[in-house]
Amino acid sequence: MRHTISVRVENKFGVLTRITSLFSGRGFNIDTLNVAPTENPSVSKMTLVVVGDDKVVDQVTKLLNKLVNVIEVHDFKEGEYVDRELALIKIKADAKVRPEVMQFCEIFRAKIVNVQPKDLTIEITGDEQKITKFLELMANFGVLELTRTGKVVLPRE
Repeated sequence: MRHTISVRVENKFGVLTRITSLFSGRGFNIDTLNVAPTENPSVSKMTLVVVGDDKVVDQVTKLLNKLVNVIEVHDFKEGEYVDRELALIKIKADAKVRPEVMQFCEIFRAKIVNVQPKDLTIEITGDEQKITKFLELMANFGVLELTRTGKVVLPRE
């Protein structure tokens, strides 16, 4: 089962290492990890997506809450949050295929952010499924390079 875990931490040296060590020490692979400052510069928010058993994730969540620099931990259930992801994709795109690529960008509300003679760089935001579907379509043109931010979340409440 996939778990989306949000962790608010003090913005201090070594916090990321201590948190990721808890997951790796229990055999969890972190699918995505996003860390960024919040509205308070002394606090950062980590969003981790992991695959694992509910019981073990519950244990890791309890251990996270015991760490000194951890302020708050939340294991979100599906539907409890709003999530987004950003992807930048560089694809092969000469003049012949650009109209078709532009049409896909319009449908998915993606933006072309760089144009070169033989390639385009596209920015797209949305939930994980939207990004994945767009990447499947872009694979037909030839993906030269790709980077994704990973999921960021805010509670719906």
